[in-house]
Amino acid sequence: MLLSFRKSLPKFTDNLFELVIALGSGILMGATFAPFEAWYFAWVALAPLWYLICQDRHAHPIIYGLCWGIGFYGLGLSWIFGIHPMTWMGVPYLASLGIATFCLTFITLWGASLVILWSISLKFINSKLQQLNPLIRVILGTACWCGLEELYSLTDLWWTSLALTQSPHNLPILHLGQLSGPTTVSAAIVFINGLIAEGCLVFNRKHHQAKLIPSIQQASPYISSAIASIIILHLIGSNLADRPSVQTLESSLNIGIIQGNVGNEVRHYQSGYDLAIENYTKGYLALVEQGVDAVVTPETAFPYRESQIKRTSFYQAILDKNVTAFIGGFGEVPTGITNSILTIDGEGKTISRYDKWKLVPLGEYIPFEQYLGKLIDTISPLDSHLAAGKFAPSVITPIGKIIFGICYDSAYAEHFRRQAQTGDLIITAANDAHYGGAMPAQHHALDLMRAIETDRWTVRASNTGYSAIIDPHGRTQWISQLNEFAAHAHRVYRQHTQTLYVRFGNWLTPLLLAIGLILIIIDSRSTKSRGNS
Repeated sequence: MLLSFRKSLPKFTDNLFELVIALGSGILMGATFAPFEAWYFAWVALAPLWYLICQDRHAHPIIYGLCWGIGFYGLGLSWIFGIHPMTWMGVPYLASLGIATFCLTFITLWGASLVILWSISLKFINSKLQQLNPLIRVILGTACWCGLEELYSLTDLWWTSLALTQSPHNLPILHLGQLSGPTTVSAAIVFINGLIAEGCLVFNRKHHQAKLIPSIQQASPYISSAIASIIILHLIGSNLADRPSVQTLESSLNIGIIQGNVGNEVRHYQSGYDLAIENYTKGYLALVEQGVDAVVTPETAFPYRESQIKRTSFYQAILDKNVTAFIGGFGEVPTGITNSILTIDGEGKTISRYDKWKLVPLGEYIPFEQYLGKLIDTISPLDSHLAAGKFAPSVITPIGKIIFGICYDSAYAEHFRRQAQTGDLIITAANDAHYGGAMPAQHHALDLMRAIETDRWTVRASNTGYSAIIDPHGRTQWISQLNEFAAHAHRVYRQHTQTLYVRFGNWLTPLLLAIGLILIIIDSRSTKSRGNS
């Protein structure tokens, strides 16, 4: 028995070491997001998982994928724990801790399921097509990842694509998003990691059969290709980034942003309501004095229904100063209320309204409410009964056709792409007050990506920060500090350009799959020809 244990010990140690490698490399990828923002790790952090899956027939893709996914999503989404404590909402401390723990665990495992599915797919490709040219495996592995990201982005839980790892720092690579959206950036990252992993696999296999120098010579084409690809991709992105934006006097606007800095804990009480009205009215009047064409407020800046807003001093200020305001509040529909941005012109008329399209599960609505509604109401005191808005191509306002997004909408690139087919300026509103500093930074990074992909100026107003002005090349022209009141006016420009992504959407994923299948056919036929000869 002791002898058997000693024999199994090295295998157990090796497996444990591999699990640590998978978890550690996932954590390394998670460190690319705020607050760490080590974006450069993304170009190597997936390679260890790729290597582990393809190293032999007995690899465990589900376990490796789970470990990597837990490291990646667990660290990258750890800001969700900022909802705790919710004692100010009347939630007991332990219940609040339980809710926060459940939320972090669920979204981490949901994200990890994408990595598990990809790991299984890569393992299948490796095992069924063992004689395949490694380059074809890299293309297919890249296509699988991009396909899964596209699939998951159709669900109600989506935030962290690999593309987000490069925002806001690597602007040349982010400009690849103008070609086929965030998929292009994710594809570049997976492709480079795949080349590095395949080079390491070749080196490891050849090193068992030959000396060091021949092994390096066999692996060097893959590493060299990875380096060359990084350089070429950055050159392409730099070329896109150097293209001048269309800025004419006729298309310019002077936009004002108010960051009210009224925390959610404060707004829960009447004194908070009063403070919100005071701050936003003060900010509005200050911006009007600076000659703005319109004023933007954050998500639910006014925690009132549309009919109630018209009884506030802010609404009276609009009537007095005759300047359009985009007001974050609650709209009214037959099925309930909506999280909305109301466009109120200088005469006090509600010209249009945008209703939040992507609601936060459990936070703003209950999934499968027909079956789970009573259960959720029993175990959670959160009011999760908002109605989702219907998609609109763009919203007509006194200052033009606007592309709107409220908070969670920012994670969905397709939402902005479709609006950009007719809209000429992006306005987003958010309330990230209870999530600390990492989440607002990631939220800003998402809006920055949407600006580049659609080639639009972006105005973002957030309750406690970060509010910002972003130009079409992803350069942040102004950004507020966290947890401070701000009223800022800035010159922006309406644009009507159409990037390749805006016109055709995500065309890269099906193209990669088609190329991979064609190369498989060509490679198999050439293999048969060599066998016959």
